[in-house]
Amino acid sequence: MSRIGRRVLIYSHDSYGLGHLRRCRAIAHSLVRHSAETSVLILSGSPIISRFNFQQRVDFIRLPGIIKLPSGEYGSHSLQLPIEDTVAIRAAVIREAAAAFDPDIFIVDKEPHGLRGEVQETLHLLRERGTHLVLGLRDIMDEPELLAPEWERKRAMPSLEHLYDEIWVYGLPQICDPLDGLDVPDTVRRKMVFTGYLGRRLPDNAPRPFAFADRDYILVTAGGGGDGTAMIDWVLRAYESDHQLPMPAFIVFGPFLDSETQASFNRRIAELPNVEATAFESAPEQLMAGAAGVVSMCGYNTFCEIISFDRKAVVIPRTRPRLEQFIRATRAQELGLVNVLLEEGDREATDMATALRHLPQQGSPSQVVMPGLLDGLPNVNRLVDRLFASGRQRRGLRVAAAP
Repeated sequence: MSRIGRRVLIYSHDSYGLGHLRRCRAIAHSLVRHSAETSVLILSGSPIISRFNFQQRVDFIRLPGIIKLPSGEYGSHSLQLPIEDTVAIRAAVIREAAAAFDPDIFIVDKEPHGLRGEVQETLHLLRERGTHLVLGLRDIMDEPELLAPEWERKRAMPSLEHLYDEIWVYGLPQICDPLDGLDVPDTVRRKMVFTGYLGRRLPDNAPRPFAFADRDYILVTAGGGGDGTAMIDWVLRAYESDHQLPMPAFIVFGPFLDSETQASFNRRIAELPNVEATAFESAPEQLMAGAAGVVSMCGYNTFCEIISFDRKAVVIPRTRPRLEQFIRATRAQELGLVNVLLEEGDREATDMATALRHLPQQGSPSQVVMPGLLDGLPNVNRLVDRLFASGRQRRGLRVAAAP
């Protein structure tokens, strides 16, 4: 039976938040828009993946959910099973899906071996079949002092050296090198390609109506929402203390904000005539493009949207459990792309109110000239085209699985 079309498999472990899923979804949509012959299958552990719309020729398989506990360890999201059993089920689903889909290219997001090593067996299976294996990294992983021992413990570098064919970094080296400070072999460095950031575009569906849609407003977005409580509270206290703020606020809580906190915020918002909120927005690009300014944390996807739609932004990066957002925010501020407000001390309402008043006078990201800043998706398309043009690979020696 003849093989039809070009097949790309994307893995995203998605234990928490929306970052991995949204990045993989953006890549998948770009690939199918670029080529009518391409089909993309996403393997994701996100519990809300079904709430997003996917284009034709993009589909997904939902893996049993995993959550990160306050201790930093992982646990099962819904199944009453030990984490080892849940990971074993996920690994089996990944392996069987990969074997049946038989992709030409396998893109693994961020984790070289997957969550707790769940894609290792699949990587070796597909390598023997000649599939091109690609590791996709966001611009910043973590501070080197924390990333180095983590990758040493996971034996990540040998896989980058001997297993993966290419490493795509969705950023620019002048902003950050995600492997900076690590002992990286030259063979790994030669596999690295900096694509630029993954620019976003407006979806085809019409924007949802809300009270401030016909006037200038500030979009306040907490991403997934699981760690955005302090930022939202800070913004609300600013509006509660200063009733003369010039622009209203539209707040997107995020789907992972707990219901009790959300109810408390909604009670406060009901008393404010110039603040409105929603729990979840599957097409935040519409809200971002329409906003006069943005207040957000500094996750990868939100940062891409800020610069894609040229929005003036105040970012409040988290500093736990990783410094990823803090590093991205400070580098972006040094370049003049955003302004940073740190969650330090008492988080006075007047500090936030002042930042909101000054937001319209900030410079826009487009005033900063950085060649290739938003070339990520076109470059990923070209990289995929090149791999398809080279055909399936004829492997030499089999690579022994890492212990």
